[in-house]
Amino acid sequence: MNSLSRTAARHEIIDVAPPGAACIALVHGVSQDHRLFDRQVDVLKSEYRLITIDLPGHGRSAGLPGPFGLQEYADSIFGALHEGGIVQCHFWGTHLGAGAGLLLACREPALFLSLILESPVFPGRRLPYVSEFLSRIATIATTKGMEAAREVWWQDGSWFDIIRARPQQCRAREHRAMVEDFGGAPWLDAGLVSRPMPAIDDRAAALPVPTLIINGEHDLADFVEAADALEAILAHCHRRMIPEAGGFPLWEFPDAVNEVVLDFLRQATA
Repeated sequence: MNSLSRTAARHEIIDVAPPGAACIALVHGVSQDHRLFDRQVDVLKSEYRLITIDLPGHGRSAGLPGPFGLQEYADSIFGALHEGGIVQCHFWGTHLGAGAGLLLACREPALFLSLILESPVFPGRRLPYVSEFLSRIATIATTKGMEAAREVWWQDGSWFDIIRARPQQCRAREHRAMVEDFGGAPWLDAGLVSRPMPAIDDRAAALPVPTLIINGEHDLADFVEAADALEAILAHCHRRMIPEAGGFPLWEFPDAVNEVVLDFLRQATA
């Protein structure tokens, strides 16, 4: 087994679109897995070839080893695309998945047709609330166990506020099921979002691909500030705010987000 295959995240290719259809890679955030995109897969699969990717420590990739930082996640996404025979794709990521995809795009810009970044992490920039909360979760996981850590993650994590407040509309039971299935190993990696890494600002500014950044109206300040900073740097950036949404607009209000994304994709490839 070569080094590339060791870092490749587990993935599934959904190939029911017409021959020659463009590909979209879908990548979740921490404590989730490919199920996050169920409502997107239903809508996109007739028009696009899809590859759903589970980051190491999550879902089908739960058994893959760490470390679990942005650099390693970018490597794992690249490995999945390579193993899947994907030579060019649109990319849709949320939170840490969005940050890892952006980092990979800065390394391999020719691989990407466009970027869709929901509540993105900006590689090389600090996330004060996220870092502090992850440190708290790591302490709970170490001292009280993963079950206790998952409970605090779900009940106190501000990114879940809208889902918890609207349990029926936002499918709280289904989302929590992903959290309950999460083994938690990435929580114990102190460098998950805070490991020092070189700034990517210059490379991001040079990216030639159209980029859509999505935030919810009630998104965390960390992610809104990251999106603001990216908008100021990226040459081909579009911003959309989803009314009433919180930390995960694509899950909370999938119909509204899918409409925004499909319109962006059609303009990006026009």
